[in-house]
This record gives sequence, structure tokens and C-alpha cells, in this order.
Amino acid sequence: MSASPPLALEIAAGSLGSALAAQAAGADRVELCEGLSSGGTTPSYGTLALARERVRIPLFVLVRPRAGDFLYDAREADVMLRDIEMCVRLGCDGVVIGALQANGAIDLPLCERLVAAAGSLQVTFHRAFDAARDLAQALEQVIALGCQRVLTSGGQATAMEAADRIAALVRQAAGRVTVMPGAGIDAGNVTALAMQTGAREFHASAKATRVSSMAFHNPALQGLAPDWSETDPARVSALRAALGAVRPR
Repeated sequence: MSASPPLALEIAAGSLGSALAAQAAGADRVELCEGLSSGGTTPSYGTLALARERVRIPLFVLVRPRAGDFLYDAREADVMLRDIEMCVRLGCDGVVIGALQANGAIDLPLCERLVAAAGSLQVTFHRAFDAARDLAQALEQVIALGCQRVLTSGGQATAMEAADRIAALVRQAAGRVTVMPGAGIDAGNVTALAMQTGAREFHASAKATRVSSMAFHNPALQGLAPDWSETDPARVSALRAALGAVRPR
């Protein structure tokens, strides 16, 4: 009997530096984005172009035009389609998309256009899935769209809170799509999550605060805090080691 493939680790990288740190620390794939504190948005052209030049592991790009809900108008749809065109042109490996209708159902017409625009690129359906009204129905719709994977916290704030539900989604998917848990995952809980859910891929930001080197800071600028978050190689390495210790179910 052949051995099961190792569990995969995807890192949500909010900058070029984070993407390179994730790669160096052993991540299997990068989801490149900006604005992680607000759920992530599409990265700039410069960030994307340089990441494509320097990142050698699979590079997926979040296609999300703004923070907030996942109900998009025609102008936002056009922005997403243009962003996907850019990803295709630059030779990215995949895109991460998602859209909902006002009633909480998957916006199939728009998502079909986004998937078609991706062409041969792989497609992940992002956590718009968790905002859907009926996760079981939404999973079937994601499968029908032809997506390769769906990122989910099981509809809860963190994946650990919804481990049982994620396990049910993994069973429902039955190999037709990869169910990838994400949200609140770290080296301390990923082993238990893998064992409870049966998932084979996991998504984390593994970020830590970077303290600014600015010697001068104006304390009156409350909205312009000098520190920021960036992928922490030690946290990525710890996640990679924890996943490597998981024994297949």
C-alpha cells in the first residue's frame, strides 16, 4: 500500500516579505493578499509581480476587491475579472475567489465567470463560504463550479470551534473538492484539528507583530500605528513540524 501524501500547509501572506518568509520556513503554498486584519484583499500589482518572480512554491492570489461582505456589484465584478486576468498573465498557480447573493446563497453566475476567467489556474473558494446560509448546499455549489478546494472555518470564528462540522464537510466532499480548514490554526492545535476532521490541507497566517524601527513616532496619529504584522518563520516551521507528526486516519 502506498503511503498517504504529507499534509499540506498554506500560508496567508500579506506582503512580499511574508510570502518569502513562508517559503523559507517550509510552507507548501502561499495565498498572497493584502489587508489581513480585515480578512484580506487583492494584493498590488507590484507585490504580485515580484512574488511571482521570487516565490518558487505554488502561488495563489486572493481576488477580493474590498473588505466587508461578499455581495458584489457589476463594477466590483469587473475589477475581480481584471485581477484574475493579471494573475493568468503573470503565471500564478491559482486564484482564491468567492461571492454571495443577498440571500446567503453562492452567487453562481458571477462565480462561474470568475472560474472561467481563471482558465487552467486552480481555484480556491474562500471564506465567503462560511458566510453562506447553508454550508452543505454551498459545498455542492462550490463543487459544481469546478473549484479545487474550499477554505472554511466551518461557519464559526475559528476552525477548532467547528471541527465536527468541518469533518462532516470533508465526508460530504468525498474527494470531489479539498476542504481546507482555516482561521485560528497554529502549531498548538493543528494536530488535533487534523485528527478530528480528516482534512489534508490547512491554512494559517502564522503572523507576528513586527516592531517599527522608527526612532520618531507621533503619538497623535492613532490610525497610523507604526508596528505591523508579518509572517513569522518560526511559527511556520512549528506548523510544518506539527503537521509532519500527524499519522493518517
